[in-house]
Amino acid sequence: MSVLTKILVALIVTVSVPASAVAGHHGQKKDIVDVASANGSFKTLVAAVKAAGLVKTLKSKGPFTVFAPTDEAFAALPKGTIASLLKPENKGKLVAILTHHVLSGKVPAKAVLGKKLNPKTVNGTSLAVDGTNGVSVSGAKVTAADIKASNGVIHVIDKVLLP
Repeated sequence: MSVLTKILVALIVTVSVPASAVAGHHGQKKDIVDVASANGSFKTLVAAVKAAGLVKTLKSKGPFTVFAPTDEAFAALPKGTIASLLKPENKGKLVAILTHHVLSGKVPAKAVLGKKLNPKTVNGTSLAVDGTNGVSVSGAKVTAADIKASNGVIHVIDKVLLP
């Protein structure tokens, strides 16, 4: 699968996950999709990943770093945006948005603290990561960091990132 597909899957998993769904050590058995699905805050993200055909990619070995918007972040988009993006004829646009939330490789929060970075996403676009006052990603605040999955890490964000 394409790198873009992998990014979308990673995006879904970024939102906070209950402690029962996240292992604190290397023994994590759930992949990004499983972790996101187990959490009630990522229903829209998981539905988008499925509609975009990115599930297989985000279940692959990775590793990925996913900046996962919550259901509330998706709800803040203009009315009708989500329904439109989930239509089959808009699959390319949906994939582009989702993969804009995914980095290739595992990037823990401590790697960006005190720094300003512009990493490339699997989409090929760049993000503006600012770790100098908390952590923000292209204007979205990271509300929960370092949620472990067997194939990467999820950071929950409060806004949907548009490429």
